[in-house]
Amino acid sequence: MSNSSNTVTRLLRAFFGIFMVVVYLGMAYLLAMNYFDWDATPFWIAVRWGMAAIFGLYGIYRGYRQIKGIDYYRNNE
Repeated sequence: MSNSSNTVTRLLRAFFGIFMVVVYLGMAYLLAMNYFDWDATPFWIAVRWGMAAIFGLYGIYRGYRQIKGIDYYRNNE
């Protein structure tokens, strides 16, 4: 029973991780393309591109961790 519960937990973590990678990369794309129609002043353009870069880099980082199976909270079982 414990093994089945462990498998379900790992599967849910994998699906949630993939979902979050898609969310982060999607937000980066939406911010880069000005989907939210922010004001076009230089300050907001810089904020928009900065946030797009942060979301994109973090999405790539999370995707790398997901592919490699690196989880800092995972117990070596």
